[in-house]
This record gives sequence, structure tokens and C-alpha cells, in this order.
Amino acid sequence: MLICNVGKLIKDSPFKREYLCDYLGVSANTLTNWCQGKTYPPADKLFKLAYVLKVPVKEFYIYVEE
Repeated sequence: MLICNVGKLIKDSPFKREYLCDYLGVSANTLTNWCQGKTYPPADKLFKLAYVLKVPVKEFYIYVEE
């Protein structure tokens, strides 16, 4: 099972959601879905998000065996 940390990392960042949406070129709805784990960002957006948040990509998800 994949546990999503996207929302936590965004919440802990100094950036407003509006800025991140503009930076990533996504809608607010898309960003919300990523934060809630309903959908996952594509690799290009994930790496761009990691760059702006200054965190390694591996911090966004934790894999837990069921």
C-alpha cells in the first residue's frame, strides 16, 4: 500500500497552494487530489514539486506491505 505525504509536505512548506498550482501548471482541484491521495502526480510534476519544496522525491510516498 502506498501512503501519500504530498499534502503534508505542501502544508509544511512556506508556499501558498496558488503559487504551487501556477508553478506546476495544474488546477487547484488537481493539487487537492494529490494532497488527499486520490490521484498521483505524474513523474515530471513530482520532480518539479520536489525541486521547489527542496525535498527528495522519495519523501512523497511510503510503501507499506499489507
